[in-house]
Amino acid sequence: MKNESNLIEKAVAQRQVNRYDRMEWAGAFGDLGTLIPFVVAYIGVIHLDPLGVLFAFGMSMLVSGIYYKTPFPVQPMKAIGAVASIQAMQTAVVTPGAIFIAAMVTGLVWLLLGLTGLLARIARLIPATVVIGIVLGLGLGFMLQGIKMMQADWLVAIVGATATVLLMGNRKFPAMFVLLAFGAVVGGIQHPELLARIVDTSMTFKLPSLAATDITWNQFFVGTVLLALPQIPLTLGNAIIAIKDENNRLFPNSPVSENGVAVSTGIMNIFSGAVGGVPMCHGAGGMAGHVAFGAKTGGSVVILGVVLLVLALFFSNSVGVLFQLFPSAVLGVILFLTGIQLAANSSQMPSGRGERVITLVCAALCIWNVAAGFVVGVALHQLNCRGWLKL
Repeated sequence: MKNESNLIEKAVAQRQVNRYDRMEWAGAFGDLGTLIPFVVAYIGVIHLDPLGVLFAFGMSMLVSGIYYKTPFPVQPMKAIGAVASIQAMQTAVVTPGAIFIAAMVTGLVWLLLGLTGLLARIARLIPATVVIGIVLGLGLGFMLQGIKMMQADWLVAIVGATATVLLMGNRKFPAMFVLLAFGAVVGGIQHPELLARIVDTSMTFKLPSLAATDITWNQFFVGTVLLALPQIPLTLGNAIIAIKDENNRLFPNSPVSENGVAVSTGIMNIFSGAVGGVPMCHGAGGMAGHVAFGAKTGGSVVILGVVLLVLALFFSNSVGVLFQLFPSAVLGVILFLTGIQLAANSSQMPSGRGERVITLVCAALCIWNVAAGFVVGVALHQLNCRGWLKL
């Protein structure tokens, strides 16, 4: 008993402590490549109130950084964001109310799975080949998406990427600060009208209000069936299993469990839906982005959370203009470098030929659709274990 108590005390003593130094500040903005495009889409296409969206992100990041003490990210759920934006433009059936319902339904699902302990049992059925494939596919997908975004202005992308690579790991001039400053200057030159609107911005304090107060059955159906349910396999693979493995590999003194991550995901989504936010998750790519630009503790996530809270509470009327200032090519550089970090972390391929093939198939599909890669990867693994595949 005494030995066990000593081990627990030792583990607690070794647990990370948040820092808020220059590198944590730089790493804080390593996930903007995924955050900004989705936030802009939610605000510009579906017309969500920036106050609720940024407040939900900010509070969730603040709590996540303080609780986990590692660069444990908070990101938009990508499948829901993509489907919601496309459907809103094409059919107008996705409304703010449907987004709030999607967040709450998603939250309830993960909260129940985490509290009942079912998620840990499900996760044990997922083979390592699939987890590696998901992380590798996400990394490659980020790199491809980054290249697409950089095509908007190759000169800006090349200058930004070169400066960033040369400054990687530099504590005096953190790469992310230089890249963001470069992006702001380029954006100001290319769109002086946006810069003028930002300069003319006045500070106005506002608090979010309860959002899901006037929900129709149609909004409930769209939010649940069209948005929330298709996201579940993607979240399980990327934002539960992959982020658990990524965190525990990089930060063994601050381990997390699948059930704990599921409960965290559930709580923050129920909260987000209530205050006018969007469905969120702990994506593995987010941690790779924070770490790639210097983050080593949860201080980076706390810093980004506080920045978003300040924007939400005092500058929500002009936040859309601020996000539009950063050129797409600069965001592409962030995504590309994040993808490299993520893909490199999955480089320990299985030893068997059949397992390697399954991992590569899973990764290839995950570039297109993580849920499809997850399902096909698990199916191929089961067939291979039974000797029905000759790979």
